[in-house]
Amino acid sequence: MLSFSSRQRYFLYRGATDMRKGFNGLSGIVRQHINHDLLSGDVFIFLNKRRDRVKLLVWDRTGFVVWYKVLEQGTFELPAAENDSLEMSWTDIQLFLEGIEIKSVKRRKRYRRVA
Repeated sequence: MLSFSSRQRYFLYRGATDMRKGFNGLSGIVRQHINHDLLSGDVFIFLNKRRDRVKLLVWDRTGFVVWYKVLEQGTFELPAAENDSLEMSWTDIQLFLEGIEIKSVKRRKRYRRVA
């Protein structure tokens, strides 16, 4: 069963991705641009050019899983970053997928466990 948690790391690829890409194509983007271990269990996030579609790629111990969402209305926010990819927190991913603008959210002070 596919589930996401705060124990995983989340990497957003900031380039436009052809949504026809499957497991192999998305894995190639991770190897070339994100440069992170595909089998780590971390989640890799891809947006199309119009930003109305998102794919998440994750290794779940037995194989790759692709989660795909198409918005009926609106677009996904593309957070500002200097690199091709951006690491995001679990909380930011939840906001991102719900269409909430991350930069406008005010966070109250909370305890955070440091890895």
